[in-house]
Amino acid sequence: MGTKLAELNSRIEGEMLFINDLLTEINKVVVGQETLIERVLTALLADGHILLEGVPGLAKTLLIKTTAEAISAHFARIQFTPDLLPADLVGTQVYNQQMGMFAVHRGPIFTNLLLADEINRAPAKVQSALLEAMQERQVTIASKTDHLPELFMVMATQNPIEQEGTYPLPEAQVDRFMLKLLVNYPAHDAERLMLDRMTSPVKPSVQPVVTPEQILSARKLVREIYMDNRIKDYVLNLVTTTRQPAERGLKTLEPLIAYGASPRAGIYLIESARAHAFLRGRGYVIPDDVKELAADVLRHRIIITYEAEAENITSDEIIQQILSRVEVP
Repeated sequence: MGTKLAELNSRIEGEMLFINDLLTEINKVVVGQETLIERVLTALLADGHILLEGVPGLAKTLLIKTTAEAISAHFARIQFTPDLLPADLVGTQVYNQQMGMFAVHRGPIFTNLLLADEINRAPAKVQSALLEAMQERQVTIASKTDHLPELFMVMATQNPIEQEGTYPLPEAQVDRFMLKLLVNYPAHDAERLMLDRMTSPVKPSVQPVVTPEQILSARKLVREIYMDNRIKDYVLNLVTTTRQPAERGLKTLEPLIAYGASPRAGIYLIESARAHAFLRGRGYVIPDDVKELAADVLRHRIIITYEAEAENITSDEIIQQILSRVEVP
């Protein structure tokens, strides 16, 4: 095992070179969001989708757009609105008069990196169309099914403070997002630097430094990262504790959790922990990788009760209690 890990670490060291180039380009534009940037790269390496939630003006869209620009891949942005139709997303059939037949006109979803801006403004039919693409990696137009590119990632944003004209995301779709990231205000020094950059005569620009092939190659290596069975059991214990907290000695959480995390949470926690280990240059996962990502993977999968809402208890606070109680291997 020692020889295999040494070989894996050596391969990771070689593959990680493009990560440093990617971070350099992103940091030219995005300031003071190091953890957020790392989570976006984690989802990219783990082949997952991300949901960013935060008030307007926190550079959510800018981060996603900058990441896409630093990758030599196709990028599309869709501004979700209440009058959006599924055809606006996936495409439709168009009659070709010269050929006398219908032809499929592909929508913007046929891309590598899709920015779904203010996703909670789209109606249910659009959410349903996006759901198939996110989970099945395919799109059905009329009776024809087309597969999406191998590198396909949905990066969605939503505004938590404005509810007028919005449609809450269905739980089935929220569960398809590997990570839900909460975007906070930058620190004072970081915001000062951001003001300098964004108000200078020459705006910072980003150059493509990574190819889709490099990302797909890194993903294969991420799947090879070693995870001990005890850590897998730790992941399972965290997930099942959200469903039966009393059995884990957390009886006080029982009336606060309406529904716990789905089995998909455990899968995504393992995959994202491996990607996190890769970003740390390790060929093996440690418990800290799991703990680091637990809140981002679980916060949108734990549905709290009205009692918890009345007491202003969030899913993040519940997750912290679970992390403090479940035994670490």
